[in-house]
Amino acid sequence: MGGALRRAAARERTLHFDPAWGDQASEALQLLDGIERLEVHSGRRPNTLCIIYSVSDYTLQGIEAALMSQGFHLENSLLRRICRLISYFGEETELRNLAMPERLLKKSNEIYSKAWEQHPHGDHDDTPPDLREQK
Repeated sequence: MGGALRRAAARERTLHFDPAWGDQASEALQLLDGIERLEVHSGRRPNTLCIIYSVSDYTLQGIEAALMSQGFHLENSLLRRICRLISYFGEETELRNLAMPERLLKKSNEIYSKAWEQHPHGDHDDTPPDLREQK
């Protein structure tokens, strides 16, 4: 795959809407339904939506920002904020890693081996092999 952008695995996330603002989950479902490469359905609990997407196409942070710009209100408890931040961080890291070329592990090991051979250290014996003691 070289330097090409690789495809990310699908992510399944649950959006939690603030119940004080009514049934925003069904409104958001109607808004998001039909968006290309974004699967959305009602969540298991009230005021939730389940979304499935690839990080190559969307991020949770982007989806939530788009919903909030349309007037939707997400649940903002400490637990939900922490969960969102962890998801944001993970997706940002994955996107950075997807953009990097795959490392050839065998080649990198060769580089370290050659560097070690050139590095002066106490494990090197300058005695010719034929003059070394046979044990």
